[in-house]
Order: sequence, then C-alpha cells, then structure tokens
Amino acid sequence: MSPRRSGPGRIPRSRRPGFTLVELLVVLVILGLLAAVAAPQAMRYLGGAKQDAAKLQLQGLATAIDLYRLDVGRYPSREEGLAALTQRPPGQERWNGPYVRKAEQLQDPWGRPWRYRAPGENGPYDLFSLGADDRQGGAGEDRDVTSW
Repeated sequence: MSPRRSGPGRIPRSRRPGFTLVELLVVLVILGLLAAVAAPQAMRYLGGAKQDAAKLQLQGLATAIDLYRLDVGRYPSREEGLAALTQRPPGQERWNGPYVRKAEQLQDPWGRPWRYRAPGENGPYDLFSLGADDRQGGAGEDRDVTSW
C-alpha cells in the first residue's frame, strides 16, 4: 500500500463538493415549516372547492327534477327518489329520461347520495347534502348545501 498523497489532482477532504449533514437538516427544517404553513391553506381551498362543486351539482339535479316534472306531470315520489332520474319508474309512460347521464351524479362531492324529500318541508321537494361531516348545520366544508 502506498501512502496517500495530496498532489495537484487531489481535492482535500474539506473542499470536496456536496452538502454537509447540517446543511441538509436546515433544508429539511425549512421544507417542514413551509409545509406546515401551506397545508392548512391548501385544505381550506379544497374544502371550498367541494362546497362550490356541491352547489353546482345541486343546481343541475334541480333542473333534472324539474324536467322530470314537465314530462311526467309530478315530481319523483319519496319512494322513487332520485333513481327516477336515471331509470324509468314502473308505470311511467311519459318518462323521457334519463335526466342525468350517470348514476354517480346522484352523489354529492363527499361520496354520499343526495338527500331528497317529496313533498318537501321547504317547497315541492327538498334536495340537500349535509356537507363533509354528514350532520345538520356546520360551517366551512361542513356547511349544508340545500335547494331552499
């Protein structure tokens, strides 16, 4: 074995390119702080987006229910529910649907079926979602989305 030489082609250990452990830890701490600040903002934005999507979906379903009424002469019954918008109920000869393209449109943005009551407590029918928490009331993403 030959002894190590520090000739002109060799870079001393303290001058080699790269990152030290301390530098890497500083970068990780900075990234952690950025994530801690940005994550709540992103979640708030996504929650608001689902509320907006729910309002748009509700308007589309309300239009489909009104078209059903124009064709059939009445709103879907409570027993028929929103399924009457995708499949002809028994005995409905004037049904001219489907009034929604996909059965998935009958689910709110949180993956639960839209709630439908006919006759409604607030109008001829009530169409609503209880929001992300699936409970009445709430604020933000948990706020109810209703047709009245």
